[in-house]
Amino acid sequence: MVGEAATGSEAVQLALEYKPAVVLMDIRMPETDGLEATRRIGCNTGLGDVRVLILTTFETDEYVFEALRGGASGFAGLC
Repeated sequence: MVGEAATGSEAVQLALEYKPAVVLMDIRMPETDGLEATRRIGCNTGLGDVRVLILTTFETDEYVFEALRGGASGFAGLC
């Protein structure tokens, strides 16, 4: 199954509903950004098996470290 979320809040809600194996997350998203959404998924005990991979064009060190601290399993900066 594949889902799509327009906002970070929606991404968290869909993760809670479907409990996917992997979430591909961008950093810049409306309402709740991808870093906060990643933290919410990562700290939810019911989503312990969900892995978040950040895919973004914003690959600053600050974003990488914050994503990994927030529970992301990986980070890929795209050109």
